[in-house]
Amino acid sequence: MRTDDLIKALDADTRSKAMPLGSAWWMAAGAATVIAAVVFWLTIGPRTDIATAMHTMRFLAKFVFTTALAVSAFALIRALSTPGASTGGAAAWMIAAPLLVIIAVVLELLSVPAADWGTRLVGTNIVICLTFIPLIGVGPLAVFLTVLRYGAPTRPVLAGTVAGLLAGGLAATFYAAHCFDDSPLFVATWYTLAIAILGALGALGGRLFVRW
Repeated sequence: MRTDDLIKALDADTRSKAMPLGSAWWMAAGAATVIAAVVFWLTIGPRTDIATAMHTMRFLAKFVFTTALAVSAFALIRALSTPGASTGGAAAWMIAAPLLVIIAVVLELLSVPAADWGTRLVGTNIVICLTFIPLIGVGPLAVFLTVLRYGAPTRPVLAGTVAGLLAGGLAATFYAAHCFDDSPLFVATWYTLAIAILGALGALGGRLFVRW
């Protein structure tokens, strides 16, 4: 069977399933959000001074970064899970979150004395960040990998990686409400590493459980 014919067959199979794939993804997003919220509230919860922190730009900026990643990854994974679907536009939007972080880092370096850069980079919660973003995100990642199996991605490792980034963006959004380190230098370094852990787990999951 030619590749084009196989993709068409997979697409037809995907469309013939009891629940449309698009609906399955929205249900998965809702379920993943609930799971992440439950884990967040049962483990660390929001920071004690969140009412005050919400009036600061650095605190709010963290949610802009993580939400941009989650939204763009959600759009891309929906395209990747459908054989033959165009992924170029959705893939291009994946640059949004890193670009926003880079801009914030540049502004931070310009506004903060060089002597303080190291302190803001290291912060006070590295271990907590690297522990709880993956912990909050592993449940959502399992949900997203399950939906990928329901679909028929032709690039399962890439799809699994994006599933990990989606789970990471969602988990980091919740974790940001707890984190006392609001500097873009901290976010760019340690949030990125924690999310990359989920991306790697997603790639492994795509290779082992999603490929056909």
